[in-house]
Amino acid sequence: MADPYVMRRWFVGLGAFALVVGSVATLRVLGAGRAHAAASPSASDDAPAAVTLVQAPPVALAPSFAGLDLVHIGLADDAATAPLDGKRTAKLSVDPALEKTALAILKQHHVPEGAIVVMDPATGEVLVYASHVESGPKRDLAAVARAPSASLFKIVTASALVDHAGLNAETRECYAGGGEQRLTSGDLLVDPLRDKYCVSLATAMGKSTNAVFARLAQRHLKAAELNDEARAYGYGEPVPFEVPIAASDVKIPDDGLPFARTAAGFWNSTLTPLQAAWISATVAHGGEVLKPTIVREILAPDGTSMWTAPKSPTVLRRAVPSATAAAVTTMMEHTVSEGTSFRAFHDPKGTAFLPAGLVVAGKTGTLNDPDGQHYYTWFTGFAPSHPKPGEKQVAISVLVVNGPKWHVKANVVAREMLRAYFQGAGKPDTVAAK
Repeated sequence: MADPYVMRRWFVGLGAFALVVGSVATLRVLGAGRAHAAASPSASDDAPAAVTLVQAPPVALAPSFAGLDLVHIGLADDAATAPLDGKRTAKLSVDPALEKTALAILKQHHVPEGAIVVMDPATGEVLVYASHVESGPKRDLAAVARAPSASLFKIVTASALVDHAGLNAETRECYAGGGEQRLTSGDLLVDPLRDKYCVSLATAMGKSTNAVFARLAQRHLKAAELNDEARAYGYGEPVPFEVPIAASDVKIPDDGLPFARTAAGFWNSTLTPLQAAWISATVAHGGEVLKPTIVREILAPDGTSMWTAPKSPTVLRRAVPSATAAAVTTMMEHTVSEGTSFRAFHDPKGTAFLPAGLVVAGKTGTLNDPDGQHYYTWFTGFAPSHPKPGEKQVAISVLVVNGPKWHVKANVVAREMLRAYFQGAGKPDTVAAK
């Protein structure tokens, strides 16, 4: 009698071969040292059930987004499209009315270089992907990581302070003032006689108080902890997207003044506008990271559908616990309610430009490059900060790159975009989820 082990190996190999060529094989393997060929229909009821191997259904191949050109987005009344290689066409999640509004705002304010990205935090879909270059050829500025993160990095530092040090929005810190334009070692020294300004961490976020973030980071965080938090938000790796997005850069010094400066947002990190919106969408989504996406469908040259995007969002990972995201949301609300964007979002009498009751969570960033020729301003955030059931929420990032003379900052552009979304061309019913 043939060896049962050898026989089983032979049958398994035969079954695998049958699967590859698309045949159907029926194998019965009897225990206790005997192997039999396929049983006849009259086989006894106590024989093991037949194992039927059938050809697996074809696996849908990932589509090729080669040649996707988001610099030249076509805008019709009811659809946005972009060209792909091979005379294919991508139908986008971009809202045409909002996209037109974004480009008009950047042009109206004579922004030398700027980008606006608006994203749905619940799905990861991009609703606006706009770049503007006033002089020179069009470029995809939303995908470039040239701009320093500036104080947007405080979102990362705040998350780390909550995660690793147990701090919260109400944690108070006193400081002596200063630190707005630069940080020195003297700004880090604790001196009760000088430290007469005491603020909560939420107010420090809203007013972008560098000295408070620098002190708290130096006292409570290690470089590895801050680095891990930055990586959790996607720093140091390309954003997974249908077009190549440059990896943001982050270098966390080991300790001392360089570490404190980095934690407060002074250099050592860069960011793309797409990732800035992605970070805000992550906070808005309770700390869960969704894959950002912009292509809903790919059409063949003859207009027939070649591929349709999945309807469910793709969850990549969890960046921070939901409690951390909630604490950071509270801190970011202070940017608009009392901080660096109060004037951008309110008139001289303190009346909000946006609809009453709409709470915006945001963060600004401002930094000159060393040669003084580029003045970077950022705004990223989301609204409403705590949506009611069924209420639509959007995340936004705006980068404005000015020269020594400038016309507008990013927070004003962001205000106009949010106003367009909630009051005008981009009202929620025109950007409903697919």
